Amino acid sequence: MLIRLNMNLETILKNNGLSVPQAKLYLACLELGTASAYDISKKTGIFRSSCYEILRNLQEKGLVSVFHKRGKKYYNAENPRGIILKAKENTALLEQALPQFNALYSSDKTRPAVRYYEDPEGMKLILEEVLDEAKEILVFGSVEDYFSDLQDYLPNFLSKRLKLKIPIKSIFRDSSHARERKNNEIAQLREARILPNDYEYHGMTVIWGNKIALSSFQKKKAALVIDSEELAEMERIKFYIIWDSLSVHNVNK
Repeated sequence: MLIRLNMNLETILKNNGLSVPQAKLYLACLELGTASAYDISKKTGIFRSSCYEILRNLQEKGLVSVFHKRGKKYYNAENPRGIILKAKENTALLEQALPQFNALYSSDKTRPAVRYYEDPEGMKLILEEVLDEAKEILVFGSVEDYFSDLQDYLPNFLSKRLKLKIPIKSIFRDSSHARERKNNEIAQLREARILPNDYEYHGMTVIWGNKIALSSFQKKKAALVIDSEELAEMERIKFYIIWDSLSVHNVNK
């Protein structure tokens, strides 16, 4: 159990900027308390010559302190709370710089920018991006497919969207989830129309601003985001052609 826990802690530290050897040594220092490089090397199985360099890097990161006693170096791990504080500081700096990053990201308007994701976590990132940027959202697709992979996230998305007062127009394939949304239009700040049962398809298209997200949920979970004013406008026109062809009261069954 202890070994498994350490593996998880190593992963957490790695995700916060430490290399695997750095994570191993930091955890060893936490466990040993005050220790020499020899003790740390013995604990981790990393050569002592390598330990000195890694410990120096951890000192530079403010994660390990060193002191001398009788001509010998000893090391102490700093409080783990420092890692959390550092991560928060880095996140705050990234958030402050986000407008500049976005300016660089969208500086070239002459060609579409394309991104590709292969798992539900990527799709969640796309939906968070929609919440950050959209003034209105257009959706065409199968809500059942969304529920199959994102059912735990969708209530959170709805709550955030309502808080931000972002309206949404949806064209759904007929299903129980689609009808539930149709029957709760006012409460969900939504206008919904439903295609006849003659049309069976999977996937989802989301249009907002100058972006289009195309999601597939069948054999392979995948999503493609296209950032193009021209292509987004084309998809928006196609959406409204279908929207206008459907009766406002096309479902109340």
